[in-house]
Amino acid sequence: MANPNGAMTAPTQPTEVTGHGVSFAEATRVWARVAALSFGGPAGQIAMMHRIIVEEKRWIGETRFLHALNYCTLLPGPEAQQLAIYIGWLMHKTKGGLVAGILFVLPGAIAIMALSWIYAIFGNVGAVQALFFGLKAAVLAIVLEAVSRIGRRALKNNVMIGLAAAAFLALFLFHAPFPLVILIAGAIGFVGGRAGWASFTPGNGHGKVGGMQVADADTVLGEGVPAHARPPVGWSLKIAAVFLALWFVPVLGLLVLLGQGNVFTDIAIFFSKMAMVTFGGAYAVLAYVAQQGVEHYGWLKPGEMLDGLGMAETTPGPLIMVTQFVGFMGAYRAPGVLSPLVAGTLGGLLTTWVTFVPCFLWIFLGAPFMETMRSNKALSSALSAITAAVVGVILNLAVWFALHVLFRELLEVHWLGMKLDVPVFSSLNLPSLVLTLGAMLAVFRFKIGMIPVLVACSILGLLYGVATGTI
Repeated sequence: MANPNGAMTAPTQPTEVTGHGVSFAEATRVWARVAALSFGGPAGQIAMMHRIIVEEKRWIGETRFLHALNYCTLLPGPEAQQLAIYIGWLMHKTKGGLVAGILFVLPGAIAIMALSWIYAIFGNVGAVQALFFGLKAAVLAIVLEAVSRIGRRALKNNVMIGLAAAAFLALFLFHAPFPLVILIAGAIGFVGGRAGWASFTPGNGHGKVGGMQVADADTVLGEGVPAHARPPVGWSLKIAAVFLALWFVPVLGLLVLLGQGNVFTDIAIFFSKMAMVTFGGAYAVLAYVAQQGVEHYGWLKPGEMLDGLGMAETTPGPLIMVTQFVGFMGAYRAPGVLSPLVAGTLGGLLTTWVTFVPCFLWIFLGAPFMETMRSNKALSSALSAITAAVVGVILNLAVWFALHVLFRELLEVHWLGMKLDVPVFSSLNLPSLVLTLGAMLAVFRFKIGMIPVLVACSILGLLYGVATGTI
Protein backbone atom coordinates (compact mmCIF):
# COMPACT_ATOMS: atom_id res chain seq x y z
CA MET A 1 0.00 0.00 0.00
CA ALA A 2 1.07 3.67 -0.29
CA ASN A 3 2.52 5.40 2.73
CA PRO A 4 1.72 9.07 3.49
CA ASN A 5 4.64 10.13 1.29
CA GLY A 6 3.31 8.23 -1.74
CA ALA A 7 5.90 5.42 -1.76
CA MET A 8 4.77 1.82 -2.00
CA THR A 9 5.56 -0.39 0.99
CA ALA A 10 5.01 -4.06 1.64
CA PRO A 11 4.36 -5.47 5.13
CA THR A 12 7.06 -7.83 6.35
CA GLN A 13 4.76 -9.82 8.65
CA PRO A 14 1.35 -10.13 6.97
CA THR A 15 -0.23 -11.95 9.88
CA GLU A 16 0.51 -9.06 12.26
CA VAL A 17 -0.28 -6.14 9.99
CA THR A 18 -3.64 -4.50 9.48
CA GLY A 19 -4.84 -2.95 6.22
CA HIS A 20 -3.14 0.38 6.96
CA GLY A 21 0.31 -1.20 7.24
CA VAL A 22 1.11 -0.40 10.89
CA SER A 23 1.79 -3.59 12.81
CA PHE A 24 0.35 -4.13 16.26
CA ALA A 25 3.88 -4.61 17.63
CA GLU A 26 4.96 -1.24 16.22
CA ALA A 27 1.86 0.42 17.66
CA THR A 28 2.59 -1.12 21.07
CA ARG A 29 6.10 0.37 21.00
CA VAL A 30 4.68 3.77 20.07
CA TRP A 31 2.10 3.68 22.87
CA ALA A 32 4.81 2.66 25.35
CA ARG A 33 6.77 5.74 24.24
CA VAL A 34 3.68 7.94 24.63
CA ALA A 35 3.16 6.55 28.15
CA ALA A 36 6.78 7.21 29.17
CA LEU A 37 6.54 10.83 27.98
CA SER A 38 3.07 11.60 29.36
CA PHE A 39 4.09 14.36 31.77
CA GLY A 40 2.70 17.87 31.99
CA GLY A 41 -0.98 17.34 32.71
CA PRO A 42 -3.70 16.86 30.09
CA ALA A 43 -2.61 19.82 27.94
CA GLY A 44 0.99 18.63 27.77
CA GLN A 45 -0.04 15.00 27.23
CA ILE A 46 -2.40 15.89 24.38
CA ALA A 47 0.22 18.10 22.73
CA MET A 48 2.82 15.32 23.04
CA MET A 49 0.39 12.75 21.59
CA HIS A 50 -0.36 15.11 18.71
CA ARG A 51 3.34 15.49 17.97
CA ILE A 52 3.97 11.74 17.90
CA ILE A 53 0.73 10.38 16.42
CA VAL A 54 -0.21 13.17 14.00
CA GLU A 55 3.00 14.96 13.06
CA GLU A 56 5.64 12.24 13.35
CA LYS A 57 3.82 8.96 12.63
CA ARG A 58 0.95 10.51 10.61
CA TRP A 59 -1.46 7.80 11.66
CA ILE A 60 -4.36 10.27 11.65
CA GLY A 61 -4.79 13.90 10.60
CA GLU A 62 -5.60 17.15 12.40
CA THR A 63 -9.36 17.07 11.81
CA ARG A 64 -9.77 13.50 13.00
CA PHE A 65 -7.54 14.10 16.03
CA LEU A 66 -9.57 17.15 17.12
CA HIS A 67 -12.87 15.33 16.55
CA ALA A 68 -11.70 12.47 18.78
CA LEU A 69 -10.45 14.95 21.37
CA ASN A 70 -13.76 16.82 21.35
CA TYR A 71 -15.63 13.59 22.07
CA CYS A 72 -13.23 12.64 24.87
CA THR A 73 -13.66 16.09 26.43
CA LEU A 74 -17.40 15.50 26.61
CA LEU A 75 -16.87 12.25 28.54
CA PRO A 76 -16.37 11.80 32.26
CA GLY A 77 -12.82 10.88 33.11
CA PRO A 78 -9.30 11.71 31.87
CA GLU A 79 -9.54 12.99 28.32
CA ALA A 80 -5.89 12.30 27.41
CA GLN A 81 -6.13 8.61 28.29
CA GLN A 82 -9.47 8.29 26.52
CA LEU A 83 -7.95 9.94 23.47
CA ALA A 84 -5.19 7.31 23.50
CA ILE A 85 -7.83 4.55 23.71
CA TYR A 86 -9.80 6.12 20.85
CA ILE A 87 -6.78 6.33 18.52
CA GLY A 88 -5.55 2.88 19.55
CA TRP A 89 -9.02 1.51 18.73
CA LEU A 90 -9.06 3.29 15.35
CA MET A 91 -5.73 1.72 14.45
CA HIS A 92 -6.07 -1.83 15.81
CA LYS A 93 -9.64 -2.37 16.98
CA THR A 94 -10.39 -3.38 20.58
CA LYS A 95 -6.95 -4.80 21.36
CA GLY A 96 -5.34 -1.58 20.14
CA GLY A 97 -7.52 0.49 22.45
CA LEU A 98 -6.78 -1.79 25.39
CA VAL A 99 -3.01 -1.60 24.90
CA ALA A 100 -3.01 2.18 24.38
CA GLY A 101 -5.21 2.83 27.41
CA ILE A 102 -3.46 0.41 29.79
CA LEU A 103 0.03 1.55 28.86
CA PHE A 104 -1.01 5.18 29.28
CA VAL A 105 -1.87 4.70 32.96
CA LEU A 106 0.61 1.97 33.95
CA PRO A 107 3.72 4.10 34.66
CA GLY A 108 1.73 6.57 36.73
CA ALA A 109 -0.03 3.82 38.67
CA ILE A 110 3.28 2.24 39.63
CA ALA A 111 4.87 5.58 40.53
CA ILE A 112 1.94 6.84 42.62
CA MET A 113 1.75 3.53 44.50
CA ALA A 114 5.45 3.72 45.36
CA LEU A 115 5.12 7.36 46.46
CA SER A 116 2.03 6.51 48.52
CA TRP A 117 4.04 3.89 50.43
CA ILE A 118 6.81 6.42 51.08
CA TYR A 119 4.28 9.04 52.15
CA ALA A 120 2.48 6.66 54.49
CA ILE A 121 5.70 5.42 56.10
CA PHE A 122 7.68 8.66 56.26
CA GLY A 123 4.93 11.29 55.99
CA ASN A 124 5.48 12.63 59.49
CA VAL A 125 9.22 13.07 58.99
CA GLY A 126 10.18 16.73 58.85
CA ALA A 127 11.98 16.40 55.52
CA VAL A 128 8.91 14.91 53.86
CA GLN A 129 6.65 17.58 55.30
CA ALA A 130 9.02 20.31 54.12
CA LEU A 131 9.20 18.75 50.66
CA PHE A 132 5.43 18.75 50.27
CA PHE A 133 5.17 22.23 51.77
CA GLY A 134 7.07 23.41 48.70
CA LEU A 135 5.09 21.22 46.33
CA LYS A 136 1.78 22.72 47.46
CA ALA A 137 2.83 26.23 46.44
CA ALA A 138 3.93 24.99 43.01
CA VAL A 139 0.71 23.03 42.49
CA LEU A 140 -1.40 26.10 43.31
CA ALA A 141 0.51 28.13 40.72
CA ILE A 142 0.07 25.36 38.13
CA VAL A 143 -3.69 25.15 38.73
CA LEU A 144 -3.99 28.94 38.35
CA GLU A 145 -2.03 28.69 35.10
CA ALA A 146 -4.49 26.03 33.91
CA VAL A 147 -7.35 28.47 34.55
CA SER A 148 -5.58 31.12 32.48
CA ARG A 149 -4.61 28.75 29.65
CA ILE A 150 -8.02 27.14 29.24
CA GLY A 151 -9.74 30.49 29.70
CA ARG A 152 -7.80 32.08 26.84
CA ARG A 153 -8.83 29.21 24.60
CA ALA A 154 -12.45 28.86 25.65
CA LEU A 155 -13.73 32.31 26.61
CA LYS A 156 -13.90 33.91 23.19
CA ASN A 157 -16.99 36.07 23.80
CA ASN A 158 -19.18 37.45 26.57
CA VAL A 159 -21.57 34.50 26.48
CA MET A 160 -18.75 32.05 27.21
CA ILE A 161 -17.39 34.33 29.93
CA GLY A 162 -20.88 34.42 31.45
CA LEU A 163 -21.09 30.60 31.43
CA ALA A 164 -17.73 30.36 33.20
CA ALA A 165 -18.76 32.94 35.80
CA ALA A 166 -22.10 31.23 36.41
CA ALA A 167 -20.40 27.85 36.86
CA PHE A 168 -17.94 29.32 39.36
CA LEU A 169 -20.64 31.06 41.41
CA ALA A 170 -22.89 28.01 41.41
CA LEU A 171 -20.10 25.84 42.80
CA PHE A 172 -18.32 28.31 45.08
CA LEU A 173 -21.32 30.04 46.64
CA PHE A 174 -24.09 27.46 46.46
CA HIS A 175 -22.17 24.14 46.21
CA ALA A 176 -24.33 23.14 43.26
CA PRO A 177 -23.93 19.51 42.10
CA PHE A 178 -21.01 19.40 39.71
CA PRO A 179 -22.72 17.14 37.13
CA LEU A 180 -25.72 19.49 37.03
CA VAL A 181 -23.50 22.47 36.21
CA ILE A 182 -21.87 20.60 33.32
CA LEU A 183 -25.19 19.21 32.07
CA ILE A 184 -26.82 22.65 31.99
CA ALA A 185 -23.83 24.18 30.19
CA GLY A 186 -23.87 21.41 27.60
CA ALA A 187 -27.62 21.79 27.07
CA ILE A 188 -27.27 25.56 26.60
CA GLY A 189 -24.48 25.04 24.07
CA PHE A 190 -26.42 22.37 22.20
CA VAL A 191 -29.51 24.58 21.90
CA GLY A 192 -27.36 27.55 20.88
CA GLY A 193 -25.63 25.47 18.24
CA ARG A 194 -28.89 24.13 16.83
CA ALA A 195 -30.24 27.68 16.68
CA GLY A 196 -27.13 28.88 14.85
CA TRP A 197 -26.21 31.55 17.39
CA ALA A 198 -22.76 32.94 16.58
CA SER A 199 -21.63 32.94 20.22
CA PHE A 200 -21.80 29.15 20.29
CA THR A 201 -20.07 28.51 16.97
CA PRO A 202 -16.65 27.01 17.74
CA GLY A 203 -13.59 27.70 15.68
CA ASN A 204 -12.02 24.49 16.96
CA GLY A 205 -12.85 23.40 20.47
CA HIS A 206 -9.19 22.97 21.45
CA GLY A 207 -7.56 25.35 19.05
CA LYS A 208 -4.46 24.28 17.18
CA VAL A 209 -2.89 21.54 19.27
CA GLY A 210 0.47 21.07 17.65
CA GLY A 211 2.88 23.00 15.49
CA MET A 212 1.84 21.46 12.15
CA GLN A 213 -1.41 20.97 10.27
CA VAL A 214 -1.68 17.44 8.82
CA ALA A 215 -4.57 16.75 6.45
CA ASP A 216 -6.53 13.54 7.04
CA ALA A 217 -6.04 12.53 3.41
CA ASP A 218 -2.24 12.50 3.85
CA THR A 219 -2.25 10.01 6.74
CA VAL A 220 -2.16 6.26 7.25
CA LEU A 221 -5.90 5.99 7.96
CA GLY A 222 -6.90 8.58 5.37
CA GLU A 223 -10.29 10.27 5.43
CA GLY A 224 -12.52 7.23 5.43
CA VAL A 225 -14.10 5.38 8.33
CA PRO A 226 -12.45 1.98 9.02
CA ALA A 227 -14.70 -1.05 8.63
CA HIS A 228 -14.50 -1.89 12.35
CA ALA A 229 -15.72 1.64 13.15
CA ARG A 230 -19.16 0.64 11.79
CA PRO A 231 -19.97 -2.26 14.12
CA PRO A 232 -23.44 -3.82 14.34
CA VAL A 233 -25.62 -3.04 17.35
CA GLY A 234 -25.00 -6.54 18.66
CA TRP A 235 -21.28 -5.87 18.95
CA SER A 236 -21.92 -2.64 20.86
CA LEU A 237 -24.22 -4.44 23.32
CA LYS A 238 -21.67 -7.22 23.78
CA ILE A 239 -18.73 -4.90 24.49
CA ALA A 240 -20.89 -2.83 26.84
CA ALA A 241 -21.90 -5.97 28.77
CA VAL A 242 -18.27 -7.08 29.14
CA PHE A 243 -17.00 -3.79 30.49
CA LEU A 244 -20.04 -3.18 32.68
CA ALA A 245 -19.35 -6.58 34.27
CA LEU A 246 -15.65 -5.77 34.75
CA TRP A 247 -16.70 -2.50 36.39
CA PHE A 248 -19.66 -3.47 38.55
CA VAL A 249 -19.01 -7.08 39.59
CA PRO A 250 -16.17 -6.07 41.98
CA VAL A 251 -18.28 -3.22 43.37
CA LEU A 252 -21.33 -5.43 43.98
CA GLY A 253 -19.11 -8.18 45.39
CA LEU A 254 -17.63 -5.83 47.98
CA LEU A 255 -21.07 -4.52 48.86
CA VAL A 256 -22.37 -8.06 49.46
CA LEU A 257 -19.29 -9.32 51.32
CA LEU A 258 -18.39 -6.26 53.40
CA GLY A 259 -21.61 -4.24 53.51
CA GLN A 260 -22.10 -0.50 53.54
CA GLY A 261 -19.80 1.64 55.65
CA ASN A 262 -16.70 -0.44 55.00
CA VAL A 263 -13.85 1.63 53.56
CA PHE A 264 -13.40 -0.65 50.54
CA THR A 265 -17.10 -0.53 49.74
CA ASP A 266 -17.10 3.24 50.13
CA ILE A 267 -14.07 3.56 47.82
CA ALA A 268 -15.64 1.31 45.17
CA ILE A 269 -18.99 3.11 45.22
CA PHE A 270 -17.63 6.66 45.46
CA PHE A 271 -15.09 6.37 42.67
CA SER A 272 -17.59 4.48 40.51
CA LYS A 273 -19.97 7.42 40.89
CA MET A 274 -17.11 9.78 40.13
CA ALA A 275 -16.39 7.86 36.93
CA MET A 276 -19.95 8.54 35.77
CA VAL A 277 -20.43 12.18 36.75
CA THR A 278 -17.09 13.97 36.58
CA PHE A 279 -16.59 15.90 33.35
CA GLY A 280 -14.09 18.47 32.17
CA GLY A 281 -10.71 16.82 32.77
CA ALA A 282 -8.57 16.24 35.81
CA TYR A 283 -8.56 19.73 37.31
CA ALA A 284 -12.36 19.87 37.26
CA VAL A 285 -12.60 16.39 38.80
CA LEU A 286 -10.27 17.21 41.67
CA ALA A 287 -12.62 19.75 43.24
CA TYR A 288 -15.26 17.03 43.60
CA VAL A 289 -12.79 14.42 44.85
CA ALA A 290 -11.20 16.81 47.32
CA GLN A 291 -14.46 17.96 48.83
CA GLN A 292 -15.84 14.44 49.20
CA GLY A 293 -12.60 12.71 50.23
CA VAL A 294 -11.70 15.39 52.76
CA GLU A 295 -14.99 16.71 54.06
CA HIS A 296 -17.40 13.77 53.71
CA TYR A 297 -15.35 10.60 54.13
CA GLY A 298 -12.39 12.00 56.09
CA TRP A 299 -9.93 9.84 54.17
CA LEU A 300 -7.32 12.61 54.16
CA LYS A 301 -6.75 16.25 55.05
CA PRO A 302 -6.85 19.23 52.64
CA GLY A 303 -3.08 19.54 52.71
CA GLU A 304 -2.71 15.88 51.90
CA MET A 305 -4.91 16.25 48.83
CA LEU A 306 -2.45 18.84 47.56
CA ASP A 307 0.43 16.48 48.37
CA GLY A 308 -1.21 13.81 46.24
CA LEU A 309 -1.72 16.26 43.40
CA GLY A 310 1.97 17.12 43.60
CA MET A 311 2.76 13.43 43.18
CA ALA A 312 0.47 13.17 40.15
CA GLU A 313 1.95 16.33 38.61
CA THR A 314 5.51 14.95 38.78
CA THR A 315 4.82 11.43 37.49
CA PRO A 316 3.74 10.25 34.01
CA GLY A 317 0.10 9.48 33.25
CA PRO A 318 -3.24 11.18 33.90
CA LEU A 319 -3.47 13.68 36.75
CA ILE A 320 -6.59 11.85 37.91
CA MET A 321 -4.20 9.13 39.09
CA VAL A 322 -4.17 11.20 42.29
CA THR A 323 -7.35 9.28 43.15
CA GLN A 324 -5.16 6.21 43.72
CA PHE A 325 -3.40 8.15 46.49
CA VAL A 326 -6.78 9.12 47.97
CA GLY A 327 -7.97 5.49 47.96
CA PHE A 328 -4.63 4.34 49.40
CA MET A 329 -4.77 6.78 52.33
CA GLY A 330 -8.44 6.06 53.01
CA ALA A 331 -7.86 2.30 53.32
CA TYR A 332 -4.51 2.81 55.10
CA ARG A 333 -6.29 4.66 57.90
CA ALA A 334 -9.14 2.14 58.20
CA PRO A 335 -7.41 -1.19 57.49
CA GLY A 336 -9.71 -3.44 59.51
CA VAL A 337 -8.05 -6.84 59.99
CA LEU A 338 -5.39 -6.11 57.35
CA SER A 339 -2.08 -4.40 57.89
CA PRO A 340 -2.30 -0.68 56.99
CA LEU A 341 0.09 -0.94 54.04
CA VAL A 342 -1.67 -3.97 52.56
CA ALA A 343 -5.04 -2.29 53.02
CA GLY A 344 -3.71 0.90 51.46
CA THR A 345 -2.32 -0.98 48.48
CA LEU A 346 -5.63 -2.78 47.90
CA GLY A 347 -7.54 0.48 48.33
CA GLY A 348 -5.33 2.23 45.79
CA LEU A 349 -5.63 -0.58 43.24
CA LEU A 350 -9.40 -0.73 43.72
CA THR A 351 -9.63 3.02 43.14
CA THR A 352 -7.59 2.77 39.95
CA TRP A 353 -9.74 -0.11 38.68
CA VAL A 354 -13.13 1.57 39.11
CA THR A 355 -11.74 4.92 37.88
CA PHE A 356 -10.25 3.70 34.59
CA VAL A 357 -12.29 0.66 33.51
CA PRO A 358 -15.25 2.95 32.60
CA CYS A 359 -12.97 4.90 30.24
CA PHE A 360 -12.71 1.85 27.99
CA LEU A 361 -16.49 1.42 28.09
CA TRP A 362 -17.16 5.02 27.00
CA ILE A 363 -14.77 4.73 24.05
CA PHE A 364 -15.61 1.25 22.79
CA LEU A 365 -19.32 1.95 23.06
CA GLY A 366 -19.43 5.53 21.80
CA ALA A 367 -16.50 6.02 19.42
CA PRO A 368 -18.09 4.07 16.51
CA PHE A 369 -21.06 6.43 16.60
CA MET A 370 -18.81 9.49 16.91
CA GLU A 371 -16.91 8.50 13.79
CA THR A 372 -20.10 9.00 11.82
CA MET A 373 -20.79 12.40 13.45
CA ARG A 374 -17.59 14.27 12.66
CA SER A 375 -19.49 17.30 11.29
CA ASN A 376 -22.19 17.68 13.93
CA LYS A 377 -22.25 21.40 14.75
CA ALA A 378 -24.66 21.16 17.69
CA LEU A 379 -22.35 18.67 19.41
CA SER A 380 -19.36 20.97 18.86
CA SER A 381 -21.33 23.88 20.34
CA ALA A 382 -22.19 21.79 23.40
CA LEU A 383 -18.48 21.08 23.79
CA SER A 384 -17.64 24.79 23.61
CA ALA A 385 -20.17 25.62 26.33
CA ILE A 386 -18.92 22.79 28.56
CA THR A 387 -15.32 23.92 28.10
CA ALA A 388 -16.33 27.45 29.14
CA ALA A 389 -18.08 26.11 32.25
CA VAL A 390 -15.01 24.03 33.08
CA VAL A 391 -13.00 27.26 33.35
CA GLY A 392 -15.30 28.24 36.21
CA VAL A 393 -14.99 24.77 37.72
CA ILE A 394 -11.19 24.90 37.70
CA LEU A 395 -11.26 28.42 39.14
CA ASN A 396 -13.37 27.05 42.00
CA LEU A 397 -10.74 24.37 42.55
CA ALA A 398 -7.95 26.98 42.51
CA VAL A 399 -9.73 29.12 45.11
CA TRP A 400 -10.37 26.05 47.30
CA PHE A 401 -6.70 25.08 47.12
CA ALA A 402 -5.54 28.66 47.74
CA LEU A 403 -7.62 28.99 50.90
CA HIS A 404 -6.15 25.80 52.34
CA VAL A 405 -2.57 26.50 51.25
CA LEU A 406 -2.35 30.14 52.31
CA PHE A 407 -4.43 30.14 55.52
CA ARG A 408 -4.18 27.93 58.57
CA GLU A 409 -7.75 28.64 59.70
CA LEU A 410 -11.08 29.04 57.86
CA LEU A 411 -14.55 29.93 59.11
CA GLU A 412 -17.69 28.48 57.53
CA VAL A 413 -20.30 31.21 57.00
CA HIS A 414 -23.93 30.59 55.96
CA TRP A 415 -25.91 33.43 54.41
CA LEU A 416 -28.98 33.53 52.09
CA GLY A 417 -28.57 29.90 51.07
CA MET A 418 -24.85 30.31 50.44
CA LYS A 419 -22.06 28.53 52.28
CA LEU A 420 -18.67 30.25 52.29
CA ASP A 421 -15.27 29.31 53.66
CA VAL A 422 -13.95 32.66 54.87
CA PRO A 423 -10.23 32.86 55.70
CA VAL A 424 -9.06 34.13 59.06
CA PHE A 425 -6.52 36.66 57.85
CA SER A 426 -4.49 36.52 61.04
CA SER A 427 -3.77 32.88 60.16
CA LEU A 428 -2.08 33.78 56.85
CA ASN A 429 0.91 31.51 56.17
CA LEU A 430 3.50 34.06 55.01
CA PRO A 431 6.19 31.55 53.90
CA SER A 432 3.60 29.72 51.83
CA LEU A 433 2.41 33.01 50.30
CA VAL A 434 5.97 34.02 49.36
CA LEU A 435 6.69 30.62 47.81
CA THR A 436 3.38 30.65 45.90
CA LEU A 437 4.05 34.14 44.51
CA GLY A 438 7.50 32.98 43.43
CA ALA A 439 6.03 29.95 41.69
CA MET A 440 3.41 32.13 39.95
CA LEU A 441 6.14 34.52 38.78
CA ALA A 442 8.09 31.60 37.34
CA VAL A 443 5.05 30.13 35.59
CA PHE A 444 3.33 33.29 34.33
CA ARG A 445 6.18 35.76 33.78
CA PHE A 446 9.12 33.60 32.81
CA LYS A 447 7.13 30.69 31.30
CA ILE A 448 9.22 28.12 33.17
CA GLY A 449 8.03 24.53 32.74
CA MET A 450 6.02 22.60 35.29
CA ILE A 451 8.71 20.10 36.32
CA PRO A 452 11.44 22.73 37.03
CA VAL A 453 8.95 24.77 39.09
CA LEU A 454 7.91 21.72 41.11
CA VAL A 455 11.53 20.72 41.71
CA ALA A 456 12.58 24.25 42.66
CA CYS A 457 9.68 24.70 45.09
CA SER A 458 10.41 21.32 46.67
CA ILE A 459 14.04 22.29 47.22
CA LEU A 460 13.01 25.66 48.68
CA GLY A 461 10.59 23.84 50.97
CA LEU A 462 13.44 21.64 52.21
CA LEU A 463 15.68 24.67 52.77
CA TYR A 464 12.89 26.38 54.70
CA GLY A 465 12.55 23.27 56.84
CA VAL A 466 16.28 23.33 57.59
CA ALA A 467 16.18 27.05 58.39
CA THR A 468 13.25 26.68 60.80
CA GLY A 469 14.63 23.54 62.45
CA THR A 470 11.72 21.27 61.44
CA ILE A 471 14.12 18.88 59.67
